[in-house]
Amino acid sequence: MPDVSARFSAVATVNSRQPRQVQRPVSADGSVQGVGQLFGQKTFSLDVMEEKLPRAVYKRVKATIEEGRTLSHEVAVSVAHAAKEWAASQGCTHFTHWFQPMTGNTAEKHDAFLTFAKNGRAIERFTADMLIQSEPDASSFPSGGMRSTFEARGYTAWDPSSPMFVMDGESGSTLCIPSVFISYTGHALDQKTPLLRSMAAIDKAAQKLLTVLGETPERVIATVGCEQEYFLIDRAYWALRPDLAIAGRTVVGANPPKGQSLDDHYFGAIPPRVLSFMQEVEQELYLLGVPAKTRHNEVAPCQFELAPIFREANVGVDHNQLISEVLRRVALRHDYKVVMHEKPFADINGSGKHDNWSLSCGGKNLLEPGEQPQENTRFLAVLASFLLGVQRYGGLLRASVASHGNDFRLGANEAPPAIMSVFLGETLTRICDDISGGTVERTPDQAQLTVGVETLPAVAQDNTDRNRTSPVAFTGNKFEFRAVGSSQNPGWPTTVLNTIVSEGMDQICTWIEEEGGGQAAVMTAIRKALDESAPIRFEGDGYSEDWVAKAEARGLKNLRTTPQALGELRDSVVERVFAKHGVLSPAELQSRFNVQEEQYLTAVDIERDTLRLIVNEMVMPAALAERGELAIGAKALAELSLDFSMEKERIEALNQAVMRLKERGDAVGALAEEAGHDAHKVADMVVPALAEVRAVVDELEGLVSDGRWPMPKYRELLFMI
Repeated sequence: MPDVSARFSAVATVNSRQPRQVQRPVSADGSVQGVGQLFGQKTFSLDVMEEKLPRAVYKRVKATIEEGRTLSHEVAVSVAHAAKEWAASQGCTHFTHWFQPMTGNTAEKHDAFLTFAKNGRAIERFTADMLIQSEPDASSFPSGGMRSTFEARGYTAWDPSSPMFVMDGESGSTLCIPSVFISYTGHALDQKTPLLRSMAAIDKAAQKLLTVLGETPERVIATVGCEQEYFLIDRAYWALRPDLAIAGRTVVGANPPKGQSLDDHYFGAIPPRVLSFMQEVEQELYLLGVPAKTRHNEVAPCQFELAPIFREANVGVDHNQLISEVLRRVALRHDYKVVMHEKPFADINGSGKHDNWSLSCGGKNLLEPGEQPQENTRFLAVLASFLLGVQRYGGLLRASVASHGNDFRLGANEAPPAIMSVFLGETLTRICDDISGGTVERTPDQAQLTVGVETLPAVAQDNTDRNRTSPVAFTGNKFEFRAVGSSQNPGWPTTVLNTIVSEGMDQICTWIEEEGGGQAAVMTAIRKALDESAPIRFEGDGYSEDWVAKAEARGLKNLRTTPQALGELRDSVVERVFAKHGVLSPAELQSRFNVQEEQYLTAVDIERDTLRLIVNEMVMPAALAERGELAIGAKALAELSLDFSMEKERIEALNQAVMRLKERGDAVGALAEEAGHDAHKVADMVVPALAEVRAVVDELEGLVSDGRWPMPKYRELLFMI
C-alpha cells in the first residue's frame, strides 16, 4: 500500500515555508538600484554597442536592427570582438547560439571562449565566424520528415535584430546569441525563421497598402506583447504528483468544495511568498532587458500572470521565451514549480498566452484610431485587412494554436472557443456596418454615423468593453489573440497573423487598383472587405451553444480537436498563401503538420501511460486496502451481531468503483491499440476513454479515507501555496 505519510509531510513543509528574501542590487554609494539602472545590464543593447563599437560600425549595426539592412562580415568582426570583451566583463566563459526548435522550447549548446595560441598558451577568443554561425548536432530535433535521423547537420545563424544577452548560472555566465535554426538544405527547422520571413512579408504588404492610400511609408513593423499566465505549485506537492511531473497537468483529481466559484482570487492581494517570487523574476527580467510591466493574481486559485510592454514581434517572442525560462529558474529558488500547461486542473480555468498584436510605422501605431479623415482611412484599411485575413484563414489561425493541452481550453470547458471570431465592440461594429451597408439597432440617443467618401468619423480608443469569450478582440489599438496556449511558443501564431493580414492587405490593394485608385476606390475596397468578413464579427457570448449554431450558419469552422485543426495545414489554399509571401515552402509547411501531429499523439500517449501508472501503483492499492479494511471490520461486527450496514454500503460502492476502474482501464488499452497512429481516432476514442477512467479515480478519491489517499489533493495544491 502506498505510504501516505509523504503527503502529510509535504503539507507540513509547505505550511512552514517563509517568503524568500530577495537581495536588490546596490550602487557604489550603497543605494538600491532602480529599474532604470537595472534595465538591460545583461543585454548587449544598442546603448552598449554605441559605447563599445567604432562609430561607423555602430551606425551600420543600428541600421541593420532598425531598418533591416544586411550586416557585412567586416562589421561582424568588430561586433564579435566587442561582444566577447563585454561578455567577459560580465563573467562569461562560454557562448551559445540560443534558438527555438519546433519542440516549443528553446535550445542551446555551450562553447567555451577557450582556444590555444600558436605558442600553446590558453587564450579566450571569439571570432566573427563563431558569432555568425554554429553547427549543432541537430539529428534529434523534430524536422517533420524533412531529414532522416542520420542527417545530423543543421546550422544556427545569428539574428542581429534581437540583442545578445548574458544568462547567469549558479557558478558562471553564458553569452546567449539569439539565432535561427536551419537545415543543411536551408529549410527552416525553428520558430524564428518563419517569423522573420512573415515580418518581412507584412512590411512589404503594409508599405504597398499605405502607398496606395497616398502615403509615403517607412518600414512597417509587427509588434507583440505576450501576456503569460501560469500556475505555481509547491515543489513538495509536485514531487508527489507523477502527473504534474511527467505530463505537466493533473490527469486525476476531484474538485475541492471551493474552486474559483467565489472569484476571490482574481486581482486579489498577492500572497507574500508569491510576491517575493514575482519581485525576483522581475529583477532578473529587467537585467535581461525584458520590460515586465504587470503582475497579478489570475482567476483560478494559485494562478498568476506576467505581462510585458510591446516590442517588435521578433524581440517580443524572444522575450516571452525568456520570461518562461526565468519563471522556471527563479521558481526553484522559492521552492515552487511553474506549471505552464493549458489546463492543469479539471473544472478550473486554464492558462493562455494572450498575443497582443499590432503594426507600427515611423513610430505610429497603424491600429491607432485618429482624429483626421486620412488617419481613419488608414486605420479602417488596416482593420479591414485584418478582418479579411481572419475570415479567409480562420481555420489556419485555429491550427496555429492547436495542441493536446489547448484542446482542454478551446471550445470545451472555457473560452475562447475553437470557433475563430473577432470582437470589435459596439462603436467599431456600427462603423463597419454603416460602411458595408448593414443595419444595427440603435437607441434614440445614439447619433447616426455618417460615413462618406470624403470624410470619416473620428474613432475613439477604448470605447468598448472587453469580451473575454472572444478568441480575437480589438482592444483599443491592437488585436488580442487570446487563443494562444500558455505553454506554446508564440512565434508560430504570430507568423500566421502576419501572413494572413499580409494577404488581406494584398487583396485590398488589388481591389483599389481594379477601381482605378483614389478615395472612392479605397472606400469601395474597404466595403468589400467588411462585407466579406462580416461572418467572423461577433459581439456576443462565445461560450453559448447559441453561438455554435450561429457560427455554423455563418459558415465558420468549429475545429474542436487538434487533429481537426491540423488538417488546415494541408489545404492547398493555405500552402499557396505561405509560399506566395515567402514564409514557408510546401515542404516546410508539411513538416509543421507532421511535427504538431506527432507532438499531439505523444502527449496523449504520455498521459495514458501516466494515468495507468497512477491507477496501478497508487489508486488501486489504496482502494483495495480501504475495501479490505472495511471488509475485516464488517466481518468483526457481524460476529458480534452488530449492525454493519454502513460498512456494507461503503464496501459495495468501493467494489463497484474498483471494478469500473478495471474495466475502463482495459478499455483504454483496447481503444489505443485500435486507434494506432491515427490522430483523429485517438482524439475521438482514446481521449474520451481517458476521461472516463479519470472520472472513476476522482470518485474513488471521495470514497477512500483521507489518511490513505497517497497524492496531494486539489484542496492542497490550489490553496496551500
